[in-house]
Amino acid sequence: MKEANHLKNKSPLAEMEEKILAFWNKERIFQKSLEKPSPKGEFVFYEGPPTANAKPAIHHLEARAFKDAIPRYKTMRGFHVLRKGGWDTHGLPVELAVEKELGLKSKKEIEIYGIDKFNQKCRESVWIYIDLWRKFTDRIGYWLDFDNTYITYEASYVESIWAIFKKINERGLLYKDYKVVPWCPRCGTALSSHELAQGYKDVKDLAVTVKFKLLNFKTSELPTYLLAWTTTPWTLSGNVGLAVGENIKYVSVKVEEKIGGVSGVKSGFADDLPYLRLEKILLILAKERIAEVLKDREYEIVEEFTGDKLVGLEYEPLYPFLKDNLSESEKPKLKNAFKIYLADFVTTDEGTGIVHTAVMYGQDDFELGTKVDLPKRHLVNEDGTFKEEAGFLAGKFVKDEATDVLIIKDLASRGLLFAKEKY
Repeated sequence: MKEANHLKNKSPLAEMEEKILAFWNKERIFQKSLEKPSPKGEFVFYEGPPTANAKPAIHHLEARAFKDAIPRYKTMRGFHVLRKGGWDTHGLPVELAVEKELGLKSKKEIEIYGIDKFNQKCRESVWIYIDLWRKFTDRIGYWLDFDNTYITYEASYVESIWAIFKKINERGLLYKDYKVVPWCPRCGTALSSHELAQGYKDVKDLAVTVKFKLLNFKTSELPTYLLAWTTTPWTLSGNVGLAVGENIKYVSVKVEEKIGGVSGVKSGFADDLPYLRLEKILLILAKERIAEVLKDREYEIVEEFTGDKLVGLEYEPLYPFLKDNLSESEKPKLKNAFKIYLADFVTTDEGTGIVHTAVMYGQDDFELGTKVDLPKRHLVNEDGTFKEEAGFLAGKFVKDEATDVLIIKDLASRGLLFAKEKY
């Protein structure tokens, strides 16, 4: 009880703050700041709107401290700063909250429930904590015009955005392009980086080191393979290129490889991978990664060179799915596919120093693919399952470990799997 009574007592600082707030309200200080002469004109500030279907938190206070300081400074410098408030009434967080309330688990269930009824529930949910937000805003001394707020679901706001886009387009400043975004197969929608960060956690994935057979590296009569490492085996189905670092030192090493087996790595599967035969081959990887990648294996360094020597060399595609199903507009780009390119994102911090590139499934991959004009085609549906043209992978969900195992076994059976691990 003593602790509870103590918490009721306000600190001198809190009392001082509340006296200042009372004075500001009584004397209409915020309103007077809007009415005073503003010889330097307008400084436009619209509150980046919060969503009121959740309570304000400490990070909102931190952001608003900055958003309050700058308009105050500009007001003192002679500008008129309207400080227009707003409410964000769109977005995935609103929909997810309502889905949870109604016990809905998919878009199909939303359709059964009724889209109109669902939208109405969403409209209602965004105002749950409106009073708390206003009290929070007042208490932290953040000046905002709450009498003339903008609301993102109102037609006037939506139409104003379209009007702005129209003017941008008329001035020739609007263009259409593509970029890689995080995607939610359950929601069937893209995710913002903020939404993605809310669900961040460390997980263990199956990582693989894959052998890509070179077609035109003639420094030896032995079969020659590039080693590339990836933590997303499912993207190998869409491989169209390999990336190396221009100034990274690479080596070709002679090893005796157990084709179909995985030397030095425990399987982790109930049914182990098939063992086919022993074969002397050349492997190409970054010199700096030899100790980690080859571990306790015996090897002989045959040649050393920088990454620029590898540029333009061709290799056998891992899978035919992509090249056999390109649109007519993408087919001419096949001449650029299944080759080695330079990229500044290649490092020797992990992996092999050679990066597998699937243009449609990574930001760096997409930018490189656009730069060098690699063919683009999705092999994955919006629900995260492989399309029919993906052969033995058709219908499989990309993030199921069983899908990774299927790919690993296929690569092993063709002598293209070098190693696998939990990462």
